[in-house]
Amino acid sequence: MASVSVTINGRNYRMACEEGQEPHLIELAGKLDSYVGQLKGSFGEIGDQRLTVMAGIMVTDELVEMEKKIAKLEDELASYRDKTSNVVQAASASEEEAAKKVAEIAEKLGELASKLSGKGKATA
Repeated sequence: MASVSVTINGRNYRMACEEGQEPHLIELAGKLDSYVGQLKGSFGEIGDQRLTVMAGIMVTDELVEMEKKIAKLEDELASYRDKTSNVVQAASASEEEAAKKVAEIAEKLGELASKLSGKGKATA
């Protein structure tokens, strides 16, 4: 198991992580530190624990909002898939109907051609 040192609110923390995840953990800690910095700028020194809890709540709020957006997008995607499926089915049915009509017309043309060729032989 790997470990990495991260800095949040000016304090260093040694954290364990899976091999290869060190850059990701450093990036996450940087983002959390950014939230703490924003809160510190807005509220001043209100205590490390309170700043950390407030930053955690901000991150959780963003996560919940993103989850809502993802759920909405998944619903929209499902709706589009349903609509696409319906359009494909309708197009397929129309195509089948058109093929039947073409076959009927071809049969009628064949009958007409036979009649015309039969009449032509009788008069010749």
